[in-house]
Amino acid sequence: MFNEICIYEAKIEKQDEIEILMKEMAAFYLEQQGVINVSYIKRTHRQKDFNAVKAGEHPVKLTRYQGKVTYVLHLIVENEEVHARVSALGLKMFYKRWTRCLITMPKIIIGENIV
Repeated sequence: MFNEICIYEAKIEKQDEIEILMKEMAAFYLEQQGVINVSYIKRTHRQKDFNAVKAGEHPVKLTRYQGKVTYVLHLIVENEEVHARVSALGLKMFYKRWTRCLITMPKIIIGENIV
């Protein structure tokens, strides 16, 4: 399997727009042959601190966003060829609408499964 993880920083006022777009994009990707799974995640919680993690405390729910909202994409495909094909199709269809919602270009991590 081959993975892509993207971290997006979106404009606060574009939350509704980008979340609708994420649903459209997920549906589009899942229709493509070779796509195994697509997940979009919104950062809604944070850890208090490292000691809280070690103590097994629950994360803290965010009550407001300062300047940006963070989202993460986790795309799982069969191989590099599928990744190249679906990425190109996704950019062709959604790039303009997507970039209007973002503050900066995404941080992208791609690679193969280890386990």
